Amino acid sequence: MKVLVIGSGGREHALAWKISQSPKVDKIYCAPGNAGTEDLAENVDIKVDDIEALADFAQKESIDLTVVGPELPLVMGISDEFNKRNLAVFGPDKICSQFEGSKAFTKKFLMKYKIPTAEYGEYDHIQDAIKDIDKYGYPVVIKADGLAAGKGVVIAETKDVALDALNDMMKKRVFGESGKVVVLEEFLEGIEASVLCFVDGKSIIPMESAQDYKRIFDGDKGLNTGGMGTYSPNRLFDFKLEETMEKEILEPVMRGLLMEGMDFRGVLFIGLMIKDGKPKVLEFNVRFGDPETESVLLRMESDIVDIFEKVVKGELSKEDLKWKLDKAVCVVLASGGYPGDYEKGKDIKGIDQVKEAIVFHCGTKKAAGGKILTDGGRVLAVSALGKDLDEAAKKVYSEIEKISFEGMQYRKDISK
Repeated sequence: MKVLVIGSGGREHALAWKISQSPKVDKIYCAPGNAGTEDLAENVDIKVDDIEALADFAQKESIDLTVVGPELPLVMGISDEFNKRNLAVFGPDKICSQFEGSKAFTKKFLMKYKIPTAEYGEYDHIQDAIKDIDKYGYPVVIKADGLAAGKGVVIAETKDVALDALNDMMKKRVFGESGKVVVLEEFLEGIEASVLCFVDGKSIIPMESAQDYKRIFDGDKGLNTGGMGTYSPNRLFDFKLEETMEKEILEPVMRGLLMEGMDFRGVLFIGLMIKDGKPKVLEFNVRFGDPETESVLLRMESDIVDIFEKVVKGELSKEDLKWKLDKAVCVVLASGGYPGDYEKGKDIKGIDQVKEAIVFHCGTKKAAGGKILTDGGRVLAVSALGKDLDEAAKKVYSEIEKISFEGMQYRKDISK
């Protein structure tokens, strides 16, 4: 069969890597892909938001299954277009993708179905938001309602910072139309965790857990990023927490989807804050997380193409998901200056020397003569398995020493 993977990051490289292990698959395409996916697939120069062109390509090439990586095409309705043309697609439709496209939509759903989350308010006039700015104390979380490439959330420690954030989002429109509505939210303390779940329209089945590290510097210092590394499984996830998750979050989520008539087929990513064994939902995403995918998929034993097909057909069962006992660690190598301004086009050396880890490409491109250059803020995700987290981390950090590019930065404390 032929499979098309949409996207160009580390998540999509990891998906292509896992898909390539399926005996069912003869050919993989990536649109637009990167320097890493080129080794597994044929890269196709179509942008992720050019839905018509992607659907035309899938039709022309008789693609058997399309797997959508990033949120933008999902929120734009790519699955609706593919379904309209009878093209099999893994990823929720436009209505279900509102869980990522609108934070206010998600909060209303969580409240309606009594799923634990932070108290919040939704505002479409800046004066009303200013009036309520002290309501949740400080720090306060301020979110642009729509998509903002992972940058539309400000944790304001003081009133001045909160007012500046409101001004940026609602008046200056630094996130465009995404800041037309904002959500003010109480700040939750605890430890963050990520759970990716397959949803097949009838059931919700969690994958193995992971922990993401959002801040740029060791010790969770500095600015938020798209994620500087992960490990799997999350140390917090014991039987008791899994039981609480099932009862208080997963079951009501599925009940809510069915009650709302939402035929969700794809991945629901649930961001959690856990304190004293009690999980609360921070956010929903409607696709594989990045860099969670680069650690979680290393531990998956099942044929992922089987899983995708069963989700699309509404036939997935818990028994279909099989996992390795090994633990996984992933460390992201980022450009100098990221998550602020950074330069692209830096020569990357040493990838071919890595033997005991897998190097997933996040932001790379190939230049003349086969050189691999940096082409994003997050450049590479180095991932490895071990019998325990210490062994996996030791492999990753040992292999990272072989890689270099100008300005390269990474956290030294992933999984520590």
